[in-house]
This record gives sequence, structure tokens and C-alpha cells, in this order.
Amino acid sequence: MVGIILASHGGLCTGIKESGQMIFGPQESVEAVALTPDMGPDDYHAKLLEAVAKLEDQDHVLFLVDLWGGTPFNQTSRLLEEEGKEDWVAVTGLSLPMLVSAYGSRMAAETAADVAKEIYPEAKGGVKVKPESLQPAEAVVAAPAPAAAPMGAIPEGTVLGDGHIKFVLVRVDTRLLHGQVATTWTKMTGPDRIIVVSDDVSKDQLRKTMIVQAAPPGVKVHVVPVQKIIDVAKDPRFGATKAMLLFETPQDLLRAVEGGVDIKKVNLGSMAHSVGKVVVTNAIAMGEDDVETLEKLAGHGIEFDVRKVPADSAEPFDAIMKKAKSELAAQTK
Repeated sequence: MVGIILASHGGLCTGIKESGQMIFGPQESVEAVALTPDMGPDDYHAKLLEAVAKLEDQDHVLFLVDLWGGTPFNQTSRLLEEEGKEDWVAVTGLSLPMLVSAYGSRMAAETAADVAKEIYPEAKGGVKVKPESLQPAEAVVAAPAPAAAPMGAIPEGTVLGDGHIKFVLVRVDTRLLHGQVATTWTKMTGPDRIIVVSDDVSKDQLRKTMIVQAAPPGVKVHVVPVQKIIDVAKDPRFGATKAMLLFETPQDLLRAVEGGVDIKKVNLGSMAHSVGKVVVTNAIAMGEDDVETLEKLAGHGIEFDVRKVPADSAEPFDAIMKKAKSELAAQTK
């Protein structure tokens, strides 16, 4: 029997699993993997592997995931790439109609691919509006717009706009491009490009591919090393560009600033916990080097906005720095 992994932010996957059993009865080979606030990408990746290991048939696995571009999807995509299983399939848009359809389809289907083909129209058809008069007509998919000319096609020295790239958001986030960034922050700030700045990620083809796949509609995504963003910031051909910059670490951000990138405000979204770091908020952990780096950035006149999503209340930067220093000092005693 095709195994099913339900993957989501928070308890959505657990709730849908329980609801599905109410409708279809108890099911075997179904595991729910919830992403909780304390988890980093690698933690969630490990949980997915643990869930797969519990399935009776690990060669035929269907992953039903909540949101394209979110951490559950990104880590599922990573798993599919790393494991290279021929019949591991992921479908996003997790819903109760999708799961119920999957339970029915796998009774006769031999492969996860067959189940995926069966559930897609059922899940899509489960989206209805009452009153029916508000139900929109089936949208016609527009032909893709012609690709924009590459920057290299613009002669060097050309000045576009005022010759200075615009940063609509600069964010430090260990998870880089994921659901919160691809939806809420992108809608709020309206970039035409998302630029992930990391020497490590720019050399990792798998991570680069996952990040590009997570791009929100209509927004180009690039993964570049730190020196590249320093060069771009000085290139007048980017003067008409509105960019969101995503840094994996404050250390990379500091290198960019010291290299001449004019950044005035930074959103601290997520800094994952690791050995030697202390937790200062539900999304941010710091070590000695992080504290020192953030203080240097503040010395450059940078203002910090500490929150995961726009709807959150900003946490006072000075207070979290004070907490980090206090707990790190206590840790060394």
C-alpha cells in the first residue's frame, strides 16, 4: 500500500489526519509531521525521515504538503532529491478532500504517482463558494510572458532609474526563502526580485534549486555570494530594481555592509539554535559571535526590526541583546 506523509506548519497535518479517519476509518501507513516554532530546517528534515521509516512500504510514498515554498515543502523537496526514489511524490495544497481522495485511490493504485494523478482534480474541485453565483469561472491560464533580457545584455555603465538598487526588505533568516517570506513579506513589500545572499548556499546546487522552486508568482529569485551583492549595489544597471535581500547569518550581512552595501534597516526573522547559543525569543538564538556581529551592525547605524511576520509586534532589539549577553555570561560560569 502507498504510504502517506502529511506535512504542514503547526498542527494542520495532525488535525486533517484525525478528520480523515472520522470519514474513512482508521488508516495504516499514514504519518503526520508538524513543523513547530522551535524546529530548524534540519530538525524538520530529520522528522520527515523518521516518519518515512515508520511506513510499511518505503518505496511508494505520497507526501501531502500544506504550502508550496514553506519549510515543510522545501524539506520534502530536499528529501526527494537526496533519496532519489522513483515513486516518491509530493503534492501541495493539503486539504481534507485531498486526503479522503488519497485514501480511496490508494486502495486500487500501485504507485504514489497514480494516487497523485487521482487526487489532484478531487482536491481542486473541493474549493467551492456559497452562494454559487460567486463561484468564479474556470480561469484560463495565460501564456507565459517573454523572458526579460538578462542584465548582461544591458551595456555596462548604463544607468537605470536613479542608478541605485532599492532594498524593500533586508532580512536575516536561517531558513532563507520559505512560506512566511514567500507570502506575507513579499505581499507587504512588493519586490520584483528576491536575492538570497550566502557564500555557502551559492555553492550548493540542491539548496539553490529548492530556493528557486519556492519563488512566489511573478518574483524572480537569485542566489548569490556576498561579493556579488556588493558588486550589484554599485552597478547603476540595477537602479530600477526593487529587491528583497535574504541573509542566512548576520555575519554575511556584516560583510555586505562593510563592503559598501547601503542598508539602513534589517528585519531579524529567524536565527536557528545550535550548540553554544542561547535562545532569546521563540525564533532567535544567539552565540557570542552573533552578539558581537549585531553590535557592529548597530554601530553602522542600522535599525533592527525583530519579528517573524508583519502581523507580529516588534520585539525591542536592546532587550534581546541584553538577554543574550546575560544568558551567555551565565552559560560560561
